[in-house]
Amino acid sequence: MNTEDHDEDSPAERKMRFLFQLRSRGVTDPRVLEAMEGIDRGLFIRGQFADRAYEDTPLPIPCGQTISQPSVVGLMTQALGPRPRDTVLEVGTGSGYQAAVLSGLCRRVYTVDRHRRLVQEAELIFQQLGLSNITAQVADGSRGLPDQAPFDRILVTAAAEDPPGPLLAQLKIGGIMVVPVGQSDAVQTLIRVTRTETGFDYDELRQVRFVPLVEGLGQT
Repeated sequence: MNTEDHDEDSPAERKMRFLFQLRSRGVTDPRVLEAMEGIDRGLFIRGQFADRAYEDTPLPIPCGQTISQPSVVGLMTQALGPRPRDTVLEVGTGSGYQAAVLSGLCRRVYTVDRHRRLVQEAELIFQQLGLSNITAQVADGSRGLPDQAPFDRILVTAAAEDPPGPLLAQLKIGGIMVVPVGQSDAVQTLIRVTRTETGFDYDELRQVRFVPLVEGLGQT
């Protein structure tokens, strides 16, 4: 099927192909698939890349950031395992797509980004979609949100050299954090951290590539 054929697809056909891509790359949790089916990724991508919104690929967004490829969003969400009554912290709002997916899976999502423009643009989409259980704010994500802690789940969408200590401290006993870890742009590993009564358990999930987790606030 060529690009012209894709352009002529009906919304139903496009959605079916989108979900097939997710399943074929390991996203099998029915709740995650249902949540991703309900959020149109096309709303979160503007400009010259808008026609590629339904491809399984990362794409550039403003402020030098990216929107993750859908299969990675699905796999990270699946690994996080958010439950209906959970409060979730997302570090790295970006386009807002990941937070929107999470909103259908838990009670409340707090999402933070160091770039004011990204937070403001994401908030407009959340309002458009009627996602009232998302709170977005400009903040240094490496420090988390201590005023709202502890969290049942924490999802980090930028790579740190090690799981950040302030975020680990804001995780409830029994809570889970999913975070990309690596010292270079080329070699990063997605880690699932579970907080126990006595410490933290770490599971390596897969190789990934994310923008780095940067301390402080952005200029935009």
